[in-house]
Amino acid sequence: QVQLVESGGNLVQPGGSLRLSCAASGNIFSINAMGWSRQAPGKQRELVAIKTNGGTTNYADSVKGRFTISRDNAKNTVYLQMDSLKPEDTGVYYCFSQLRTGGKAWGQGTQVTVSS
Repeated sequence: QVQLVESGGNLVQPGGSLRLSCAASGNIFSINAMGWSRQAPGKQRELVAIKTNGGTTNYADSVKGRFTISRDNAKNTVYLQMDSLKPEDTGVYYCFSQLRTGGKAWGQGTQVTVSS
């Protein structure tokens, strides 16, 4: 099993920045990618960004050029640097790890609110 613990969510003004962190523990050798999804109130959860063990990244169109995903393999941690935040970025952000078995492990979520 893989356990994920997120941190970094907060209230921020439009145009501001936040960095989310997610530390993985447990059977980390079963992970082949890590990423972030988010869920806004009343909406379905959507993929924000993902980075594979090989370094390939993919972003939602809505965050391209503003968000950057990175991984520190020595710390088994994935980060999401969020710049130029907009009110529509508000939501609960969930870290996930994609497993070699095809399943996913999820963190508990961290709230990001973008508001003046």
